[in-house]
Amino acid sequence: MTTVDLQNKLSELRSLPGETEVVEFKEAKNQFDFGKLGKYFSALSNEANLKNQRSGWLVFGIADKGKQIVGTNFRDDRVSLDSLKGEIANKTTNRITFLEIYELLMPEGRVVLFQIPAAPRGIPTAWENHYYGRDGEELSALNIEEIERIRSQQVLADWSAGLCSEASVSDLDTRALTIARANYARKNPHLEAEIAQWDDLTFLNKAKLAVNGKMTRTAILLLGRSEAEHFITPSVARISWILKGHDNMDRDYAHFSCPFLLAVDEVYQKIRNLKYRYMTGETLFPEEVQQYEPFVIREALHNCIAHQDYTAGGKIIVIEREDNLTFINEGSFLPGSIEEVIRSDAPTHYRNPFLAQAMVNLNMIDTIGSGIRRMFMFQRERLFPMPEYEFTQNKVKMTLLGHVLDLAFARLLIRNPDLSLEDILLLDKIQKRKPLTEKEARFLKDKRYIEGRKPNYMITAQVIRPISDKGLKAQYIRQRGFDDAHYKKLILEYLEKYSHATRQDIDRLLLDKLPEILTESQKKSKIGNLLSGLRISGLITNKGSAAHPNWVLCK
Repeated sequence: MTTVDLQNKLSELRSLPGETEVVEFKEAKNQFDFGKLGKYFSALSNEANLKNQRSGWLVFGIADKGKQIVGTNFRDDRVSLDSLKGEIANKTTNRITFLEIYELLMPEGRVVLFQIPAAPRGIPTAWENHYYGRDGEELSALNIEEIERIRSQQVLADWSAGLCSEASVSDLDTRALTIARANYARKNPHLEAEIAQWDDLTFLNKAKLAVNGKMTRTAILLLGRSEAEHFITPSVARISWILKGHDNMDRDYAHFSCPFLLAVDEVYQKIRNLKYRYMTGETLFPEEVQQYEPFVIREALHNCIAHQDYTAGGKIIVIEREDNLTFINEGSFLPGSIEEVIRSDAPTHYRNPFLAQAMVNLNMIDTIGSGIRRMFMFQRERLFPMPEYEFTQNKVKMTLLGHVLDLAFARLLIRNPDLSLEDILLLDKIQKRKPLTEKEARFLKDKRYIEGRKPNYMITAQVIRPISDKGLKAQYIRQRGFDDAHYKKLILEYLEKYSHATRQDIDRLLLDKLPEILTESQKKSKIGNLLSGLRISGLITNKGSAAHPNWVLCK
């Protein structure tokens, strides 16, 4: 929005008779409780859905009563303000977050406008697993009737079942049709002899690719010749493979159209699935595997095809880097969260039911929806990090790592073969340096899987201690560090030898010895705390200034 657009929007919101269920004003002169901000996000998102509005608005810098502009200093630098998008996404359903955060400088003061998207059809927006709504101007729990009203909303008509009335069997790829027949027979061995007698149109009707002899969009996607793509215009049938180098610049690319039944194998052939060797420490011999389990690559591609929002006009993208693959498809993640899929082991929503059923019939995906869980299990067996999902900008992005990320995590999987997948997902957050909720951290600490302080948790020494691998123990020390007494002793020994030290001297002495898990800023802050502790104990004193300290031993 331009400044004029924002001024008009603010005037429009302030002219409303009181606060509505989809607009909330707050003074927030300096700060605003983050938890309450999340609750308002959930409430306004859900109410926007129920009121058939595209978005709700939370406005800071406006008085609750009278709606006068009073100005706000809430997160008054743009970087901190923009970081709210990720912070909110970490705790909401489907990682839904602000459509945009606007700043408007008015003569009376600064105003911040948060544009909050309406909850997706059929999926209420939760904050920390709780649903919120509004009773007039009051923030409250979303009541059962409203939750059910959102959940019962019908998803838009199934695009994939639409007919392509001008298309015929001659618009299908003959090789794809032959493979489809073979796959269908493999899926239904008791019908193999009968299938061989069917003509093409009978087969297409039986396999749910055609309806009463009419070609569907699903038939064009899966079996259509590349030149038949025009039948689904303005939607596209396109998979793009992109190879990126160390500098993140494109090194190679290729585009694939229908038939998708064949395109999946063509994309797979482009991916450099190299050998990967690593030592677990359990034996003297290295493990050797391919970077990626072939099933996982194909499953990821099939999921993109089955769940793509073809009405958005976008394409499926596969990005290959040296040690990871990223799969991107259009549309929100209908189950809500990966944790929900893992827990239930079966999907409850299908964006393209007709397409999904056809893919089941052609033996491309599993009807019970356990493909995602199997992908996680394959990564577990290889001791690799779990697949990582991001849900932003109405896209689903899944990244698959093809290497061991943390030896401690790998050894924990070896030593604990009965770990549940839910526990592994939490431990996976530790090795990826992802934030944990208080509940998650308490759960892992109670099981003695992790130690350390928020946010610098790490896999506990109790797990690592029985391991004989010296390299892993060394890695643990580099991450965990020593206790404060060790570092203080180093400072005192330095002053005994050289009689004095500047802050730069102390930094050079300790920075590379502090835990690797700490950032540069955190390391310097820790050094400051060590020096303060020695000073308070009467062991050292500053003979310089606050800006340019010169530390010496006390007599």
